[in-house]
Amino acid sequence: MGICNSQNLLRIEIDSNMQPMQFEIGDRFRLRKQHPCGNFDWEVVRLGADIGLRCEKCGRRVLLPRSEVERRIKQALPRIEKPPDDMFDE
Repeated sequence: MGICNSQNLLRIEIDSNMQPMQFEIGDRFRLRKQHPCGNFDWEVVRLGADIGLRCEKCGRRVLLPRSEVERRIKQALPRIEKPPDDMFDE
């Protein structure tokens, strides 16, 4: 308790210099934990302090804190471009 070593200081400095990940609406990710429906793939549908994600299999929407999403991301998936007339389809 109260013992300070160079490894802990280095870890704190590295963590404080990290920039938050940049997300855009329509980004797709594979998360580390499986959704109860059996899917791992999610699409970003809302941005802010919380990130809105939609399950690509069952359509369930969840809001997670940005830090939680950054920790859970396993892999970025290619974007799926929707036709212009399909902008409001969810």
